[in-house]
Amino acid sequence: MKKLIALFSLVVLCGALGQTKIEPLPSPLSNNAVASLNVHRQLLIFSFMGIGPKKTWDAITNAAYAVDAGEGKWTELHPVPGTAGRIAAAAAGARGQVFLFGGYVVDGQGGEITVADVNVYEPLNERWFRAADMLVPVDDSVVGVYRDRFIYLVSGWSKIDAVSDVQLYDTEKNKWSHATPIPGTPVFGHAGALVGDTIIYVDGANKNPSGDQPKYVASDECWMGKIDHRDPTKIQWTKLPNHPGTARFRIAAGGSEKDQMIYFSGGTDNPHSFNGIGYNGQPSEPSPVTFAFNLRSSKWEVVNENTPNPSMDHRGLVVTPQGLAIIGGMEKGQQVTPRVTLLPKQSRAK
Repeated sequence: MKKLIALFSLVVLCGALGQTKIEPLPSPLSNNAVASLNVHRQLLIFSFMGIGPKKTWDAITNAAYAVDAGEGKWTELHPVPGTAGRIAAAAAGARGQVFLFGGYVVDGQGGEITVADVNVYEPLNERWFRAADMLVPVDDSVVGVYRDRFIYLVSGWSKIDAVSDVQLYDTEKNKWSHATPIPGTPVFGHAGALVGDTIIYVDGANKNPSGDQPKYVASDECWMGKIDHRDPTKIQWTKLPNHPGTARFRIAAGGSEKDQMIYFSGGTDNPHSFNGIGYNGQPSEPSPVTFAFNLRSSKWEVVNENTPNPSMDHRGLVVTPQGLAIIGGMEKGQQVTPRVTLLPKQSRAK
C-alpha cells in the first residue's frame, strides 16, 4: 500500500490523460466486499474476501487487495484477520480507514454462521485492527457513510432470518447504536448506498410469504431514508416506486456525491446460495440492466438496458472518474470472474 501512495505523480498524469483502466483482480472472486477511500487525493479501491471459482466452502478466502483507480494495478494486502474467509460482508471507507463488517463463514458441511466482527484497515500504516462488534451480527446488509464519521448497516441476514434493524457505528467513538428500523419487509442481499443525508436501498430476498418452495424469493420493495441532521439515529423512511427492470438479488450498487446519483447494475431475479444455484434449485443468471436513482429529481433513470458482460453476486460498486467499477462477481453460467468492468454513467429518465 505504501507503494500505491508513492505512485502519486504517476497517478496524476494518468488521471489527466483519462485513459487508465483497472486490471482484473489477481484471482477470480465473487461476493467480495468492495469499498473505496480517498487518500492524498488518490481514489483507492479495495476488495476483501469472497469466493473463488470452485464455489465451495473451501474456496472462500480472506484475501485482500487494493488498487489505485488512476494507476490500475492491484496490490495484495495483508489478509483479513481470522482463520476463515467470509462472504456477504460489507465494507466502507471513512476517516482514512476501511471498515469491514460481518459476513458469514461456511463449514465443510455447508453450515453458515453469521459473525459480528468489525475489522479496520489503515492503508497508510498497512495494518489491521479490531473494532467493537456489531450489536446484531449481519451479513448481506446495505452499508453507507454519513459525514465521514457515521456508518449505517441497513437490514440484512442474522442467524435465522432477515432483520429490520438499522445499526449505526460511530467511527470516532468506536460505539454502536440502533437507528430507526426499516418499516418494510426485512431483507438480505438487497443493494443501495448513502449520498448526502439520503439512504436508498432496493430489492434483495425475503422468506416466501406463501410458505411454499422456494424458501426465499426476490423482494421488489424500494425505500428512501432521510437522516435527521440533529440526531443521526433518526431516519424518516419513505417507500419509492419500483425501479427499472425486475426485482433482483445482490445487485452491485454505489453512490456519487458529485453526481448526486446512486447506481445499480446486474444482480439476478433468482435469489441464490453461495454457489450461484437458486433456492428454487435452478441456476441463477445475471441481469443486463443498469439503472440509477437521481437524488436531484427523485426519479429512477435507465443507464443501460443491455450492459455488456453482466454479472451478479455483488457487494458494491465504486464510482470512479472513468465510470462505474464493478469488481469480480459471477457472470453467465455462474462463472466467477476476476473482471473489472468500467461502465459509462450516462442515463435517461424512466
